[in-house]
Amino acid sequence: MAKLASLASALLCLCASLLLCSIGTVGGAYVKYNTGASVVEGKLNVHLVPHTHDDVGWLKTVDQYYVGSNNSIQGACVENVLDSVVEALLRDPNRKFVFVEMAFFHRWWVEQSVATQEVVRKLVDAGQFEFINGGWCMHDEATCHYIDMIDQTTLGHRVIKEQFNKVPRAGWQIDPFGHSAVQAYLLGAELGFDSVHFARIDYQDRAKRKSDKSLEVIWRASKNFGSSSQIFANAFPVHYSPPTGFHFEVNDDSVPVQDNPLLYDYNVEQRVKDFINAAITQANQMDKLIHYVNKDGQVNALYSTPSIYTDAKHAANESWPLKTDDYFPYADGADSYWTGFFTSRPALKRYVRVLSGYYLAARQLEFLAGKRSNGPNTFSLGDALGIAQHHDAVTGTAKQHTTNDYAKRLSIGASEAEGIVNAALSCLANNKSRDQCSQTAFKFSQCPLLNISFCPPTEEDIPEGKSLVIVAYNPLGWNRTDIIKIPVNDANLVVQDSSGNTIEAQYVGLDNVTGNLRNFYTSAYLGLSSKQVPKYWLLFQASVPPLGWNTYFISKASGKGKSRNGFFSMMDSPQNETIEIGPGNLKMSFSSTSGQLKRIYNTKTGVDVPIQQSYLWYGSSPGDPNGQASGAYIFRPNGSPPNVVSRSVPLKVIRGPLVDEVHQEFNSWIYQVTRLYRDKEHAEVEFTIGPIPLDDSIGKEVVTRMTANMVTDKVFYTDSNGRDFLKRVRDYRADWSLSVTQPVAGNYYPLNLGIYTMDMKSELSVLVDRATGGASIEDGEVELMLHRRMLHDDSRGVGEALDESVCVNNTCEGLTVRGNYYVSVNQLGAGARWRRTTGQEIYSPFLLAFTHEKLEDWKASHLTKATAIDPNYSLPLNVALITLQELDDGSVLLRLAHLYEVGEDTEYSTLAKVELKKMFTGKTIIEVNETSLSTNQEKSKMKRMTWKVEGDSNQEPTPIKGGPIDNSALVVELGPMEIRTFLLKFILPSF
Repeated sequence: MAKLASLASALLCLCASLLLCSIGTVGGAYVKYNTGASVVEGKLNVHLVPHTHDDVGWLKTVDQYYVGSNNSIQGACVENVLDSVVEALLRDPNRKFVFVEMAFFHRWWVEQSVATQEVVRKLVDAGQFEFINGGWCMHDEATCHYIDMIDQTTLGHRVIKEQFNKVPRAGWQIDPFGHSAVQAYLLGAELGFDSVHFARIDYQDRAKRKSDKSLEVIWRASKNFGSSSQIFANAFPVHYSPPTGFHFEVNDDSVPVQDNPLLYDYNVEQRVKDFINAAITQANQMDKLIHYVNKDGQVNALYSTPSIYTDAKHAANESWPLKTDDYFPYADGADSYWTGFFTSRPALKRYVRVLSGYYLAARQLEFLAGKRSNGPNTFSLGDALGIAQHHDAVTGTAKQHTTNDYAKRLSIGASEAEGIVNAALSCLANNKSRDQCSQTAFKFSQCPLLNISFCPPTEEDIPEGKSLVIVAYNPLGWNRTDIIKIPVNDANLVVQDSSGNTIEAQYVGLDNVTGNLRNFYTSAYLGLSSKQVPKYWLLFQASVPPLGWNTYFISKASGKGKSRNGFFSMMDSPQNETIEIGPGNLKMSFSSTSGQLKRIYNTKTGVDVPIQQSYLWYGSSPGDPNGQASGAYIFRPNGSPPNVVSRSVPLKVIRGPLVDEVHQEFNSWIYQVTRLYRDKEHAEVEFTIGPIPLDDSIGKEVVTRMTANMVTDKVFYTDSNGRDFLKRVRDYRADWSLSVTQPVAGNYYPLNLGIYTMDMKSELSVLVDRATGGASIEDGEVELMLHRRMLHDDSRGVGEALDESVCVNNTCEGLTVRGNYYVSVNQLGAGARWRRTTGQEIYSPFLLAFTHEKLEDWKASHLTKATAIDPNYSLPLNVALITLQELDDGSVLLRLAHLYEVGEDTEYSTLAKVELKKMFTGKTIIEVNETSLSTNQEKSKMKRMTWKVEGDSNQEPTPIKGGPIDNSALVVELGPMEIRTFLLKFILPSF
């Protein structure tokens, strides 16, 4: 309940508009209902907000929701909602409606006649039809990466701007399961939103806020920007539904307002009384209710929107409570922590993250080679990724058939983008001028299943006289050295770089777990029945310039003047109790008796941390009798201590000049390979988990746990959407006195970048390759939940147990998941540099393209190594290029992000500078416009509401931000955590 006004939201039916007719008959006579109320000072103003909540897939697929098919699952038709809303708004100019999900609206909009489009434009201009949020979907806030959140929002905002010249003013995140700091300051204030509105906050938090009237706050989520990026935030007092008895859905049994005194069921006075009672806590209704409620005079009801509501709040000129950090984790009951979805469907989460990085690189290449006005483009992948950010998509909380549809859309988009990438690399690498790019002589191919060793171009025999040509593209803004790893069958190979120098290589035999995984999943996904697997992994080190490429040649060593240069990895037969591995500065020691990790130390920095690593699984609560089950949304252990998978682990050690590997088989369904690379300051841990057995009728939630000899005082740090790191304290909430009911699930937080903890001497950091859940349940511990499989639904609507399986013919088994996490130990205060740099490398790996050609012919006709920027320039190491994209109107979208927070690193938490002339060498920039984050308004014209905050001293430090760009020097400055967005125009090249 607000102090002077109340917001009540009406959940509209997906299948038909519920806005009632504004005229009627009473006693057989014509009545026109007065719906023209506005805010009345001194009264309780009940703002009625007709709105959409159209899931972009959940119980049904996106298409099924739009056209209204498969209604045996759920009666829902977005197309009809929009058709009927337009008709209803035209009947009464006082009516209002807000729409959120642009993936649906865009589909509907392009199907409309010019006349209908003109009608809708007039409704938008009149303020009757308003876009709020305005992204492609209502994205999740726990499992989305900030770049994906920006991209999907930009997709929607640009449609609104291009078609209506409007800018959404309000965030409407009513259904995501908890709310992030990045959502508030970046996807809120930096978009130009005045407010953000949501429903789901922790049940204890809500009770406390209802009691002290602090549901509405000023949310100051960024410690880097303080009040300059704060936003008015409104948490609903109950949920996003209207009060009980006032739903008025098509199939609802709410009592209608019956105002004809000739009817025996005449009920105006009773329904007004009911409405006023509901308005004391939350309010909703339509034409008749507005008419009669206002006629009664006790409260003032009006059609409204979140923007109008926020204006009324701002006009009250009151002081509001301050909120910092975020609203995670979310629980709706004592045993119901929504922390399971942080990990649910880990394969989908990884697919989304891989394609997110790929989409970033593909758009770069599409721009660098020149975007074509027709033919394939990257929009299909952007559309699929935008849909996948929905709060029931990447979260892993949709039905299985809907999840399959998400993956299908992503696959189709990736396939089209792959064609763009191959053509662009052929064009860029070719010496000929760009106007001849359409006639590419060489066909590249890529290997999206490389992680399970499936890569036909590297496995097949190299044709006589030819070489395997590998072009590696680096999407990062700085020079990058990394390991390329490909499956091969020939051990008699030589690797050469673009200059013809033979470079060091290492062979590692392919393990049986990978071979079996490859056979089953290539059969399941590709229909291949071959049991042939490659014999080796071939590894070599590649160095690639920023926004550039380098070419490597793999040839048979039998050729004239060539000799094999690969080092065959050696199997180690340990003689001592302690086995030490690591060809570089970083070392790890293992026990030869137990097979377990004992310590990690760095000979360069002197950091030495005793540490043990193990796998465990929590038994999932089945939910009986009358209890809460663990499921797709909710993580609830069954109360038993977690089961240690194995205390004695078979160990296999492989050594070589580039990488040492330790293979550990924890049990028949958990296999781990730890790799230490010569020139890396971290361990890469590859896990293969599954199929998780259910033959004991117990669901399982599998975690890896690292236990270090560190005194961490309950404190650990997790990222917010891959951006800021937030301090977490076990069994503690800053906003209320926490009653601990679930000591494990209630201490889990979402990870998109990673988690770290520290003591007085050192830092232990773990980075992840996808969205997942993480915690520190005891001091010195860091644990990640990597996979989940269970037998029961958690009763939150999806109606299915989270039990993923994969089938080949008639043989089905539980899903196996493969992935990586990355571990580093650093001196106190030095870990940020590793986390930020390595985090970028994980998100944006080398993009590899393969073909076969004669080495001499390729070198004669192609640029084997080049960069799109000035060859003597690179971006500062504290700046990331997060968007480089040519738009349909020919302008170029550029986003630059500072990677560090204030005080995070002595060298890099400082003002950074990017020289655009050197970034775009060879091109002439004729126009630079700085815009909002989603490009829909000029930065200089953005207006911000100022709010009074209770107890605010107004003595916060001034945030460090870059100054205006000089149009002659074209140097962009960025302060810590700052993201700046520009639209550029270039002089078109003449051929």
